[in-house]
Amino acid sequence: MAVDPRQIVAGVLTVTMFVMLGNMITRDHFYPVDSDISIHSTSKQSLGNGPWMKGGESLKPCWTKPVPQEADQSEGFVTFSLTNGPEYHVSQDDSRRHSTAGLSTILSPTQIADAVIVARYLRATLVIPDIRGSKPGDKRNFEDIYDVEHIVRSLDGVVKVATTQPAEVSARNLAVVKVPNRVSEDYIAENIEPVFTSKGNIRLATYFPSVNMKKMKEKSNVDSIACMSMFGTLELQPEVNEVVESMVERLRTLSAKSKGQFIAVDLRVDILEKKSCQGDGSLKSKSCYGPEEIGMFLRKIGFNKDTTLYLTQSRWDSSLDALKDLFPKTYTKESIMPIDKKAKFLDSESSELEKVVDFYMCSESDVFVPAISGLFYANVAGKRIASGKTQILVPTDIPGSSAALTDYISHYVSKKNHFAYSCFC
Repeated sequence: MAVDPRQIVAGVLTVTMFVMLGNMITRDHFYPVDSDISIHSTSKQSLGNGPWMKGGESLKPCWTKPVPQEADQSEGFVTFSLTNGPEYHVSQDDSRRHSTAGLSTILSPTQIADAVIVARYLRATLVIPDIRGSKPGDKRNFEDIYDVEHIVRSLDGVVKVATTQPAEVSARNLAVVKVPNRVSEDYIAENIEPVFTSKGNIRLATYFPSVNMKKMKEKSNVDSIACMSMFGTLELQPEVNEVVESMVERLRTLSAKSKGQFIAVDLRVDILEKKSCQGDGSLKSKSCYGPEEIGMFLRKIGFNKDTTLYLTQSRWDSSLDALKDLFPKTYTKESIMPIDKKAKFLDSESSELEKVVDFYMCSESDVFVPAISGLFYANVAGKRIASGKTQILVPTDIPGSSAALTDYISHYVSKKNHFAYSCFC
């Protein structure tokens, strides 16, 4: 019996159709359409849409804890206050905020480091600091933000610590001494020890001639103390830590299309206005960038509109609308902080808690972009380097319509010239 050629063609087409349908069903079952996974995905794509990079492993401390001093302990006390935000507390320093009135005074790792170095050299007792802002009466106890037991335990054997200022030590018998950031033993011997010997008790006032976070060429005992003090003494107290963790988790939930990853941008409208940083949308070589410039920069290097951004700005401002047009998933603290914590963390007259939250949010994000240069950027970079989160992208003027992502990696990372690289291996 003769076979109609049209029947053969129809049969082939039918079989082909079923094979294709079977492949589609299999693909959709194992690789959902809304997922970012593809059969031929690369390691970069598996991290989500955009130029995300895998984070490195946390580095290990290279410093050794100083041995207890054999000489007799003096009867004097060294007191100080943490000021100007957490970026200062590490070092008790931050040039970014020198001209910014009304900002918080979060403990900076460098402030702690300078105080520990001075107290150890003088063999004095270090009094746990209070935390002060730039406004009159803007004051908090150390334990309101940080874990007191942890700092006492970490400094055991390094310097004697008093959790409260003794009654006999008052402002009247305290000599105020200026201390430069990254203080040296020579400076202490020449400028601080004579005052301490004469007065018996001193109060340190740290100042920051410049942002000095450069890597050490040669390590010394003082540098080991600085490393240990900057990176081993400060931990958030439980309530503050819980707020930070809940906000990080909230952002990761909102970032499903980028595998839970998000970008933190240090961008505060009040600072940008004072620095005249509200630009015209074109990247230039300067120290700060406006919302639209940041948005264009992130789109230029490959992040798409589904990318989630966290801004250090506390509440929404109309000047941020241009950024939100480019990245609809842009959030401030007000929109992602737990409702029951807003009164304490956002609505109080002081801003220390807000600054602490920003510092740790920028340290925990998958990518950090500093729209403003200065100490906040430098100290966040140090904390990120220690934890292996080295995707720190800095806007800059690169010729051409496009540029490789590596062209924007912070020099602290690309050149490994940050102080943190002296402290971690």
